[in-house]
Amino acid sequence: MNYHYITIEGNIGAGKTTLAHLLAKEYNARLVLEEFADNPFLPKFYENPGQFAFPLELFFMAERYKQLKELIHTKDLFHSVTISDYLFTKCLLFAKVNLPEEEFRLYQRLFEIIHQQMIQPEILIYLHAPVQKLQKNIRKRNRPYEQHIPDEYLFSIQETYTHYIKQHNIKTLYVDASNADFLGNEKHVRTIMDALEKDYDDGQHFIALP
Repeated sequence: MNYHYITIEGNIGAGKTTLAHLLAKEYNARLVLEEFADNPFLPKFYENPGQFAFPLELFFMAERYKQLKELIHTKDLFHSVTISDYLFTKCLLFAKVNLPEEEFRLYQRLFEIIHQQMIQPEILIYLHAPVQKLQKNIRKRNRPYEQHIPDEYLFSIQETYTHYIKQHNIKTLYVDASNADFLGNEKHVRTIMDALEKDYDDGQHFIALP
């Protein structure tokens, strides 16, 4: 394994957590999963985004920072690989979509202070799926507060991720997850694992699933 800190990212419903679980099992890796269910503002945000966006994003940033600081900065004697199902920069990307301009500027200042303390992953796996696929996955996992997410919101998140990856030239495996079935098709997971055995320059490297 060439990489010791791998992060999986993608839109809501892209399959991040499923893939993270499967890769962690294959590599006997330490698994870092976003604890979104602990955010008390999440259901309220989907009901009233204007009122609850700022506390939602602040809570997420604080929890992600606490989790990554504890897990990534602590040496694990039993695992040589760490796999996370979120990038800390996700805080800023979602805030950019969810917050009005003045609140976003304040949030950005706080983010930049904290972000300096974080360790960045060696490689990013980005799962790109069309909105129709995302909506299908969202319905399937059946979290009540997610069932009425507008297509336009998912498009906005998708565009924000894509712009960030292009702009920052991160070492990224850009996976076409249009037909991804990581639980049902072991070839899809094997394709990701084969890709992780190679060395890459910075920038995007496109991966097609069989």
